[in-house]
Amino acid sequence: MINYTVYKNENSDQWVTFVHGAGGSSSIWFKQIRDFKKSYNILLLDLRGHGESKTTLKTAFKQKYTFSALANDILEVLDHLKIEKSHFVGISLGTILIRQLAEMYPVRVQSMILGGAILKMNFRSQILMRLGNTFKYVLPYLVLYKFFAFVIMPKKSHKQSRSLFINEAKKLYQKEFIKWFKLTAEINPVLKWFRQVELNIPTLYVMGEEDYMFLPSVRKVVESHYKSSKLFVIENCGHVVNVEQPNAFNSAVLSFIHTTQ
Repeated sequence: MINYTVYKNENSDQWVTFVHGAGGSSSIWFKQIRDFKKSYNILLLDLRGHGESKTTLKTAFKQKYTFSALANDILEVLDHLKIEKSHFVGISLGTILIRQLAEMYPVRVQSMILGGAILKMNFRSQILMRLGNTFKYVLPYLVLYKFFAFVIMPKKSHKQSRSLFINEAKKLYQKEFIKWFKLTAEINPVLKWFRQVELNIPTLYVMGEEDYMFLPSVRKVVESHYKSSKLFVIENCGHVVNVEQPNAFNSAVLSFIHTTQ
C-alpha cells in the first residue's frame, strides 16, 4: 500500500484527501494542513515511488503505470481506512488521478478541487513530452525535470514552487521517473475523454492567472461543464497555486467544500 498520513478531527465525519503531482510528495500540502484540519479529517497520500512510498520488488516488476492503476492505489487506502466518501484536492498531475478515480468510483468522490489542473496538453507541452521521450534514457532525469519546471513555472515569483518540486524530485529514482514519464503516452486520449464527459460531481478548478500552459483549456471546459464546475482564478500566481498563494487557495477551497456537504 502507498504511504499515507491521517489527521483526525473528532468533531467531523467529513474527509479531505490530498493528491500531489508527479515529482512531488504529500509534503507540498504543508500550507494547507493547519487550516483544513480545523474542520475536517485529512488524508495525505504519497503516490508510488514518491515521498515515503518507496518502490517495492512487487511494484518494480510491474510493466508500466497506468492512470487507472494509480487511482486504484488511492482507493486501496480509502478502503483500508474505511473512508466511504471524501472530498479530493489535487495539484497538477494529481488532478488527473482524482478525475480518473471519479470516473471509476463516482460514489467515493464527494467533490473535486483541481488545482493547476491539466485538461489539455497545448503545443508547448506536447513539444516538452516529445523532448522528454527522446532524452529520458540519455539525460539524468533531474536535468529534464528542472527544464520542465522552468518551462511550466518560468517567472521569478514561481521560484518557491520550482525549488520545492525539484527538491522533491531529487528523491525519485531514474527508473521511477521513466515509469511516470511513460504515462504521457496515454495522457491525450484520457484528457480528451475528461473534456468531453461531465460528471455529476461538484468540481472547483483553482488556477493561477499565470498558468499559461493549462488555464485556457480549463476555461473552455468549465464553460461547457457549467452544471457541475466552477473556476476560481488566483491573481499573480502560476501553476502550483497551493504553494504560491496558500491563503487565497485555502479560502476558496474551504468555502467550496462547505457548500457541497
